[in-house]
Amino acid sequence: MSPNGSDRSPRRPMRRKLLQAMTAGLVLATATGCTYKDFPRLGMPTPVTEEAPRILSLWQGSWAAALATGVLVWGLILWSAFFHRRSRTKVEVPPQTRYNMPIEALYTVVPIIIVSVLFYFTARDETKLLSLDKKPDVTVNVVGFQWSWCFNYIENVDGSSGDAKTDANLSAIPDRFKKDFPADAGGVYNCGVPGERNPQTNNPGPTLVLPEGKTVRFVLTSRDVIHSFWVVPFLMKQDVIPGHTNAFQVVPNHEGTFLGKCAELCGVDHSRMLFNVKVVSPERYEQYLKDLVKKGQTGYVPAGIEQTAHEKNRETNNL
Repeated sequence: MSPNGSDRSPRRPMRRKLLQAMTAGLVLATATGCTYKDFPRLGMPTPVTEEAPRILSLWQGSWAAALATGVLVWGLILWSAFFHRRSRTKVEVPPQTRYNMPIEALYTVVPIIIVSVLFYFTARDETKLLSLDKKPDVTVNVVGFQWSWCFNYIENVDGSSGDAKTDANLSAIPDRFKKDFPADAGGVYNCGVPGERNPQTNNPGPTLVLPEGKTVRFVLTSRDVIHSFWVVPFLMKQDVIPGHTNAFQVVPNHEGTFLGKCAELCGVDHSRMLFNVKVVSPERYEQYLKDLVKKGQTGYVPAGIEQTAHEKNRETNNL
């Protein structure tokens, strides 16, 4: 019985709070929109390119390493809290451990090993993902601008004359990318505005059409500020930088229409820089290019800001 005459145990409120916390945690874990099939991806969307599983594997490995580290740390904390708590009958200060070299070496070496392992796998996968050794089947110059996107299809299309390698509108693209452009590629383009919508999904933004099963290289240029080209189920994004050209390539392997967005805060209407990526069969892709010719969208729109002298010198020295 408590001193105030109540037989309520002081431990009951604590137990009630613990039960409420566990209930809230259970609800939080189960009330999401994910199913058991989504759980192994740990929040990532379903990959739709041949390269995306490599990124997903790196993501899962990082989570596994973080979970293992967390379990170890939580275990040490709980072990210390339960087995080294102060005795109710003793008030003296427990023995203090100082200058324990094995322990100090342990908490210095272990984090270095963890970071080194993560760095190795990240560098290995990044090198593979950004490799441009394979000549692309399709090249698209993605042009970011406030507040939408343009897509220059570097293609030799009937009804469009010209040469992408010498076109003045593509002067911002370095020669190291132009060497892989097809010969006499007159090209076609598609430019969007923030209010545009995809006719099939009604999602906002212009639509970039790509062929399934083909190696697609994106050459990224900007007309104004830094943007970021992110196709969500590609599990990969890359900055679009004025005065500097980035590039990467993927092989889409699932037909469908997918969401894309700018992932770099680029100004007041950054949230409106949305686009769609529609992956279709190679035959439908060729027909789409012909449809752009019929609309008069031949040639190329300006790619953006040309490289600075410093950037040109850096690339020349690295060739």
